[in-house]
This record gives sequence, structure tokens and C-alpha cells, in this order.
Amino acid sequence: MKSLFSILALVVSYGCFSQGIRDSTQVDNRYLEDQFYMGITYNFLLQLPNDVTQRSLSYGLQLGMIKDIPINSKRTWAIGLGMGYGVYSYYSNLLATKSDNTITYSVIDSDTNFTRNKVETHLIEFPVEIRWRNSTPTEYKFWRIYTGIKFAYLLGARSKFISSTEKISFSNSDIKKLQYGISVNFGYNTFNIQAYYSLNNLFNDTAMLDSENITMKPLRLGLIFYIL
Repeated sequence: MKSLFSILALVVSYGCFSQGIRDSTQVDNRYLEDQFYMGITYNFLLQLPNDVTQRSLSYGLQLGMIKDIPINSKRTWAIGLGMGYGVYSYYSNLLATKSDNTITYSVIDSDTNFTRNKVETHLIEFPVEIRWRNSTPTEYKFWRIYTGIKFAYLLGARSKFISSTEKISFSNSDIKKLQYGISVNFGYNTFNIQAYYSLNNLFNDTAMLDSENITMKPLRLGLIFYIL
């Protein structure tokens, strides 16, 4: 994860530099905007079961590219079709254990001392956006509002529990393969706020806690950076 944070810092630095060197003497009336992105999020879990709480910093990192397709003559409106990669971790006291290919869930007792308990997901993402910005061929600092739907396919998921006496780690097959939700990105110049609300549950319908379905849904808030 340290390498991903290093890449994020590099991209942000390059984005700030590249936006500052657009040459106003060479007007490109067919310019495109925000074709590459990288972001960092804090991940919330909504609709938590009874006694389940989040712990630590549930973070996410993402990067990808978007095909910018302007749809008006001023190029202030566009459609964005993209593909990217995202890794998202969710820390909580919901313990997953696996035995004979069966995954069971329980709430970690409040008296239990543990270092880490999380589920981590790796996704290939497909954002579809309606994009508005007040940019011009020579103006590199502008307002933007991008909203749409983000589809995602699960590449892999892992549950991990670590305490002073025990370590549990396994590939978790209870996470939904196809995920989708509403996304909104807005801001000015380099730094922009992003929000994503999942329209389906994080877990499959087979995941149960105390004989009830686990219906938690992710909400991700953070910053997103664009270049080129």
C-alpha cells in the first residue's frame, strides 16, 4: 500500500505541474479534459447489523482513465466512459472465519484485544459520467461537476484477522462479484471531492449473521485528482 500512496503523491504533483503549463498561445478548440484520475477515499459501511461497528481507518485507493466525449460546441458538457482499478478496505468488528469451504460471521467480543480485522476488495471499475465544466481552450483552472454510475467487477477479496495469539487470512467468496452505485465528483482546479454510494450490498445474499442477511452497503468519500 505504501507504493500506491507514493504513486498518488507523484500523480498529484505532476497534475499540478501539467495544469500550470498549458500554453495559451496555442489554442486547441478540440481539447479534452480530465482523461486520467487517481483518488483516495474513506470508506463507510451503512446498514450495519446490531453490535457491528467500524474500527480504524477504512481507506480506498483508485486510478484509471476516462474517455472524454464532448457533446456541445463549447465542450463544457461531455460524456465520460472509463476503466480503472480500485482497492478498498473495510475495518470492523465483524469477524469472518472459514472451515470446510464454509464462511461464518460473528461479532468480536468487546473484551477481545485484536490488532486488525478487515475485508479488502480489489475491483476493476467502469465509470459512466455526465460531465460539466466551465473550461475553455486556454483556461486550465475551472469548476467541474461529474456525476453518473460506476460499475465494478470483483477481482478478489480477502478477510484478515490479526491478534497477539491468532492470525486468520483467506480469500472471501461472499463478496458480490458485480457492484454498482452512484458517483459524484466536484471541485475546482486540482483538488476535487468524490462521493460514491453503493446501490447493492457488499456481501452476497448467502452471508448471514445470527440467521439474518448481512446487508451492509459501502459509502466512499474522498479526494480525486485529474490530469490531462
